Amino acid sequence: MCPMPVTKPIVVIGSINFDLVSATERIPVPGETVVGSTFQTFPGGKGANQAVAASRLGTEVAMIGKLGTDSFGRELKAGLEQAGVNTDAIGFVEGSSGVAQIITDAQGNNSITVVPGANAQLLPRDIQANVDLIRNAGAVLAQLEIPLPTVEAVGELCAQYSVPFILDPAPARPLPDALVENVTWLTPNETETCSLLHQGFEQLPDDALEAAASALLARGCQNVILKLGARGCYVALSDGRRKRWPSYPVRAVDTTAAGDAFNGALAVRLLGDKDPLSAVEWASAVAAISVTRHGAQPSMPMAKDVEHFLEKESKIIPAAKPSGKTDCGEPFTAA
Repeated sequence: MCPMPVTKPIVVIGSINFDLVSATERIPVPGETVVGSTFQTFPGGKGANQAVAASRLGTEVAMIGKLGTDSFGRELKAGLEQAGVNTDAIGFVEGSSGVAQIITDAQGNNSITVVPGANAQLLPRDIQANVDLIRNAGAVLAQLEIPLPTVEAVGELCAQYSVPFILDPAPARPLPDALVENVTWLTPNETETCSLLHQGFEQLPDDALEAAASALLARGCQNVILKLGARGCYVALSDGRRKRWPSYPVRAVDTTAAGDAFNGALAVRLLGDKDPLSAVEWASAVAAISVTRHGAQPSMPMAKDVEHFLEKESKIIPAAKPSGKTDCGEPFTAA
């Protein structure tokens, strides 16, 4: 189930961070000090993570971003290039690069604090300077760890040139309707979904997923994927199809960047395989593999890893029988 070759590059516009990761038995509550077990550093940032995810899956990827003039910046750019990402559109600005402080617990959950640094200097003029790169892209991915006006400029260009625009609305924040209307694929988690719907955070029960996805579609985006962590995801397509997809049964050690793995893989598969439901299934497998590994970018699998994983799963999990329903189906039985 390797992705089919694509002729146009994926362009990722977003953050590039240096991750400082501490592992503890549990994440501390406010005012509490806990003793950690390990400390590691990894290249990260939602934009860079998605770029590396797509590149490792065998697709041509270019990134637009900003790095600082510190040692982190040089190291981060070198890491992207080593992963096969075209960095020609990544600029440097005086000061620090973006930094993320991450705490992971024994169950693989995480708590993250992001300091934008140079990412805050990725401005709409930088997007205009790379119009040719964007209009010739097979798909454009963006997130919200860069200034909102920059993301809005990306959406406008994608709409102008009919380029599929995949938006990961993280970190959670309200978004203007004009931006949402330019989104081809909106991929919020539960926290981000509640923020987009202007309601307090709550875990969305299964019987509320369809209504939440429909409310987001009503704001003007074409397709919605609600990312539900260990519960899988819920897909609402512009053609009216709705699917509730469970996750694969894996032992999670670090959930950092699982959503980025999903988005990078989704873009690859949408370009290589026009069936969006197949793309979601494949992206779910990529995300499942990523949570079994430590770190953000180091956790991203190669295409051969995904093929091996799916072959193994097909021997363990019998194919689901058709339910006879058109509004909800589960192609595999993993929880």
